[in-house]
Amino acid sequence: MRDRFWAAFGAALLLALAAGAAHSTEAPSLRSAAVLVMDEQTGEILYDKNANAVVPIASITKLMTAMVTLDAALPGDEEIEISQSEVTATKGAGLRSNLRPGAKLTRDSLLQVALMASENRAAAALGRTYPGGTEAFVQAMNDKAAELDMNDTRFVEPTGLSSANVSSAGDLAKLVRAAKGYAPIREYTTSASATLRIGRRPVTYVNTNGLVRSGSWEIGLSKTGFIRDAGRCLVMQANVAARSVIIVLLDSVGKYTRIGDANRIRQWLEPGYVAPAGSGRPTRVRARVLSADRTAGSRVRVQLEPPQPL
Repeated sequence: MRDRFWAAFGAALLLALAAGAAHSTEAPSLRSAAVLVMDEQTGEILYDKNANAVVPIASITKLMTAMVTLDAALPGDEEIEISQSEVTATKGAGLRSNLRPGAKLTRDSLLQVALMASENRAAAALGRTYPGGTEAFVQAMNDKAAELDMNDTRFVEPTGLSSANVSSAGDLAKLVRAAKGYAPIREYTTSASATLRIGRRPVTYVNTNGLVRSGSWEIGLSKTGFIRDAGRCLVMQANVAARSVIIVLLDSVGKYTRIGDANRIRQWLEPGYVAPAGSGRPTRVRARVLSADRTAGSRVRVQLEPPQPL
C-alpha cells in the first residue's frame, strides 16, 4: 500500500513539473498595446510587445514628479496651500478632488497622495512650489529623463493629464528602476490607504492599484495612469517566482485589462498560480491523486480541485 502511494505521488509530481515547465515557456497573450517585462537585477527582457512605441503615459508621470521633488531636498514638513493655479492646471480632467483652494498639506503629504491616489492637484502644487516654479520643475523632469537615458521621453507638466507627456515601455522600465531607489516612493506607492486631515475633516485616500490593495502580490513599487489618449497604464516592480521583475503595461483597453494582464504575466512566470476570470486575485490549483497503476506505466488518475484563493 505504501509503495502504491509513493508511486502515485511520484507520478503526480512528474506530471506537475512537466505541466509547469510547459506553462512557463509559453508566452502569455496580453491585451495591453505596449508591454515590457524585465528582470530588474540583470536587465534581461523577458517579454516585449511594442516596447519602443512612444505614447502618452498619463499619471505614470508622477514617478518623475516625485523623483524631481525628492532630488531638490525641499523641506518635507513645509506646509503648502493649494491655490487656484492647481484648479486651473487640472481643469477639464473631469476628476473630483478633496484639495480645494485654501487647503493645506505638507509637501510630504502632497507627495504621498500624488503617488498613492494619483491626486493631480497635489502633483501640480509640487511643481508650482519648486524653486523657479512649474517651468523650472518641468525642465528638471526632462533633465532627469536625459540623465537616465530615457531618450523616448518628454514631459510638459507634472500631473500626466497632458497627452504631450510621452514615453515608451522601455524608457518606463528605466524610470521604475530609478524610482525604486527612493524610499518614500516605495512606501507611498505600495500603501493600500492613508487618512489625512484636510482642514477640519479626515479624508481617506486609497491606492489606485487594486493589486496593492488585494495584498496578493509582493509589490515594491507601483503606479497607475489613465487619460483617454493613453488608455489605462500600470507600472510595477514586483517579486515573482523568486525574481524581481519590472512590469510595464501601456494603453490597456477596458477597466480591468491591465490587472488581468499583470495576473497573466504572473501566471506565466510562476507556474501553479491561476487568475480566475473576472478576478484580480490569483489562486493556486491543487490536484488530488485518485488512483495509480504501477503495472501500466504508472498510470495515475488525478482530480483537479476548485482553485483556492490565496
